[in-house]
Amino acid sequence: MFDFVLDPAYRLIEALSHVTGGGLAIVLVTLAVRLSLLPLSIRVARAQRIRMRLAPQVDKLRKRWKNDPQRLLREVNAIYAKEGVGQFTGYLPGFAQSPFFMVTYRLFTAAVIAGHPNLLLAQSVLGVPLGEHLAAAVAGAGLVSPPVAVFAGLLALLVVVAVIAARRVEPTAPMRRLQLLAPFWTVAVAAFLPLAAGVYLLVSSAWTTAERAVLYPRTA
Repeated sequence: MFDFVLDPAYRLIEALSHVTGGGLAIVLVTLAVRLSLLPLSIRVARAQRIRMRLAPQVDKLRKRWKNDPQRLLREVNAIYAKEGVGQFTGYLPGFAQSPFFMVTYRLFTAAVIAGHPNLLLAQSVLGVPLGEHLAAAVAGAGLVSPPVAVFAGLLALLVVVAVIAARRVEPTAPMRRLQLLAPFWTVAVAAFLPLAAGVYLLVSSAWTTAERAVLYPRTA
């Protein structure tokens, strides 16, 4: 159904894998995807700074219209619209990245892509096929084995990235507890995904953490 998207992505990663290997090909494609989304992330960062500047006005509106939620919503949206800030701007990078992640997942789970065998499944990282799952690695080789060690290393790196991201959450951030836990979802998800998708998550999460460090410098 989505062969018009999968086929070009498959051919790109396959061509790169012949030069760099399958794992590095995924890294390069992931970096290209995130680089293409950088202008959107910059726009979101700008919108966040505008929201912080407008926060005192929004607080006044909340006090004035606390008994009229519909009027409050209209007034707040009017202020944001005047500054060119959309209500859901902050979610745009995540929404924009979702299709790329789903394509990567499909590329390393489908046996056939656009009518031809999926040769990417034969590619490997440190001897572990990119289409392999942690559960299958444990079932096939046991807990103490090189394939499981590769997955353990991947999950450990994801934990490191998540810890760094969590430490950057401001003490006064809204829904702080949720923001502290959010970076760790990648660790749980990667444990059930093919190795290729886990590599994608690792590179993308590291990019996000570094990007936020630059675009959202912590206040003193």
